[in-house]
Amino acid sequence: MKLSINHQSKLPLHIQVEELLRKLIEAPEFRNGKFLPKEVELANQLGVSRNTIRQATNKLEHEGLLIRKKGVGTTVGSKIPLSTGLEYWYSFTQEMKQLGIDVINLKLQAQFVLPDEHIAGVFKIRANKKLLKLSKLKGTGTDPIVYFESYFHPRIGVQEQDDFTIPLYVMLEKKYGVKAVRSFENIKAILAGPFAPLLKLRKNDPVLFRERFVYDPGDRLVEYNLGYYRPDRFTYSINLKR
Repeated sequence: MKLSINHQSKLPLHIQVEELLRKLIEAPEFRNGKFLPKEVELANQLGVSRNTIRQATNKLEHEGLLIRKKGVGTTVGSKIPLSTGLEYWYSFTQEMKQLGIDVINLKLQAQFVLPDEHIAGVFKIRANKKLLKLSKLKGTGTDPIVYFESYFHPRIGVQEQDDFTIPLYVMLEKKYGVKAVRSFENIKAILAGPFAPLLKLRKNDPVLFRERFVYDPGDRLVEYNLGYYRPDRFTYSINLKR
């Protein structure tokens, strides 16, 4: 595997090294016990100091992903992370296709809006700074299943005319060079309220609400996504592996 980092990137070197090591950890040969390159070898190949390498490996060792033995070498730890990169995530439409369900966009709209106080606080931007809002109502035929609202950080430059019919994270990486690697989610039950007409529910009917924060390798917020699921049409499953 060719090892390299971008010295022109604004992303700190130790974070780039950390992301590179996380990829190495996933490689079959290292999962099977092969020793990772030594610190001095990595430093020479990547053109960074040994302290930069050590800063990255210390964090991974603390997470239990690496085991270092003095005078022996570094191997992959036995602790498998509970969270994975977005390359293992599927879009809602793709997930439904795997279940044999043909889901379509019943509504798709992209427009620039002024954020309310909450969303401005999420992105840490001024309330008079417009950002792109993407609305998607998905379902089968005329039967809605879920309504999504996505907001994107203004620094990305997402436009209204972008092709939002393709997988979102694929589009962001190919067109804007933005790679989403981590998400944090909150899930709870709420009343349908103003979203009731879209989902063909009554205002006091319950919906499954999912709040998602998506981050890039520099731990910067990329997308703030809100999902409103019909509870009678959808089950939100979480599969954890140890």
